[in-house]
Amino acid sequence: MLWKVAVLTASDKGARGEREDTSAQVIRELVEEEVGGEIIEYRIVPDELDEIMAALIEMTDYFQADLVLTTGGTELANRDVTPEATKRVIEREVPGMAEAMRMNVMQKNRAAMLFRGICGIRGRTLIVNLPGTPKGVHENFAAIMDQLPEALLMVTGQYRQ
Repeated sequence: MLWKVAVLTASDKGARGEREDTSAQVIRELVEEEVGGEIIEYRIVPDELDEIMAALIEMTDYFQADLVLTTGGTELANRDVTPEATKRVIEREVPGMAEAMRMNVMQKNRAAMLFRGICGIRGRTLIVNLPGTPKGVHENFAAIMDQLPEALLMVTGQYRQ
């Protein structure tokens, strides 16, 4: 199955063109190589609650992505609002996925407890918050990669027991 995937980067510097979006490049590689997905939409927005929410809504409702992966805005700084934006647009949380990411990474790096990312469902789309660094993206994605196909089948209504 070829999953439709959207990627959203929340970064003030990235949105101004002052920083290369290397985390989204890692996501692209993981989606294409590990998930069997196709990137149908990619966007960089500043760390603004309303802009992140609007992008998530468009990616889920208009582009009808099966999976939206966000990167950035998930730590403790005042401008890190990706989890709050995600909470406002999802209908249901998937706490086990976020817990698995934190648990997996904390075994190697205790600072993972500062990661505030969440996972949830809007309509028939799974939204997953990832950290804003290439290493963080890779480590957190690895923690849920084996369950993504089954989760996507369930969320999109294609799961057969």
